[in-house]
Amino acid sequence: MPRPCKRRRICALPGCGRFGPKETSAAQPSITMTLDEFETIRLIDLENLTQEQCAAQMDVARTTVQAIYNRARVKLAQCLVNQQELFIQGGDYVLCDGSAQGCGCGRCRHHSCTTKNTENKHAQTHTGGFPMKIAVTYENEQIFQHFGHTEQFKLYDVENGKVTASTLVNTNGSGHGALAGFLKSAGVTVLICGGIGGGAQQALSEAGIQLYGGVSGEADAAVENLLTGSLQFNPNVQCNHHGEHHTEGSCGEHGCGEHHCSES
Repeated sequence: MPRPCKRRRICALPGCGRFGPKETSAAQPSITMTLDEFETIRLIDLENLTQEQCAAQMDVARTTVQAIYNRARVKLAQCLVNQQELFIQGGDYVLCDGSAQGCGCGRCRHHSCTTKNTENKHAQTHTGGFPMKIAVTYENEQIFQHFGHTEQFKLYDVENGKVTASTLVNTNGSGHGALAGFLKSAGVTVLICGGIGGGAQQALSEAGIQLYGGVSGEADAAVENLLTGSLQFNPNVQCNHHGEHHTEGSCGEHGCGEHHCSES
């Protein structure tokens, strides 16, 4: 019987979830780098940790880190050399809250968290190195399935890997092009949604908002799953019916993904 995969501990989320050329080519497939792969790049190449130190901080074996790191380097090379679009999202991970035994928390070292009291002070304002504000497209406690016609977002403030507050905000009729700016002005760093078009995805990426698309079900449950590293999402989700033939709320009615929406 195979051993269950052990979740990799990560201490920092990327500030930007998409890299690559502004104009993407359909002939070049996009690449998805998982958050644990991103963490090995951050720890080894930026923090200058050895693979052994990286393994200890991520709470996995050195051979596991070596394999993850090698995959991440190949994906970086493909992005740079072949001009392929790179998304950083997903993976089998758990966010560190700063209290795990054996975690050096490189982000906190950068902020001179050298004593337990200082670490606790930073823990009040950091989740994996910094605070998070998560937005979810929202309707009747469920994830609304068409980003561009969202009338409400539910916003979640997260500290220490826990939701500390939530609020509903109205979009006031903002369309596809304005919603990314709307979320950015609200301080959102992560979006969970159902169907979403390529243009909106690019706008979110340029706003520094990490996207988890193709998600359905209860909004609160999706946020909890994200924080525990168990959220099921589709990094290649697309919604193609963005024209004037749209009727208000039609995407939410058919479930965005069953009729006009596709997953590339």
